[in-house]
Amino acid sequence: QVQLVESGGGLVQAGGSLRLSCAASGFTFSIYDMGWFRQAPGTEREFVSVISWRAGRTEYADSGKGRFTISRDNAKNTVYLQMNNLDPGDTAVYYCAARRFDRIGTNRNTFDYWGQGTQVTVSS
Repeated sequence: QVQLVESGGGLVQAGGSLRLSCAASGFTFSIYDMGWFRQAPGTEREFVSVISWRAGRTEYADSGKGRFTISRDNAKNTVYLQMNNLDPGDTAVYYCAARRFDRIGTNRNTFDYWGQGTQVTVSS
């Protein structure tokens, strides 16, 4: 069955860095766009970043531009999110998501599969 397993979250001080990973299985990873979303308590799940199936196109939410970098390794069925210069406002549960290559946009409804999430906490 389809599995997306996030890892790499944790507690970090403001200004620090974290690298999230998402290991995928149960579907043809190489033809799926991969995305990251996040959800803080009391808020809706919001788009963070997406990378196309061929890794030729990336998009970022304004909040992460210049600080976050998404990448993928199709040989390892894994997508990454490098997060630098973290801020307490980045505190949230971060979710990995997958969608077929023929979808576009940043709406979470375009994604087919979701992981369970990994907690990121940034202290001031």
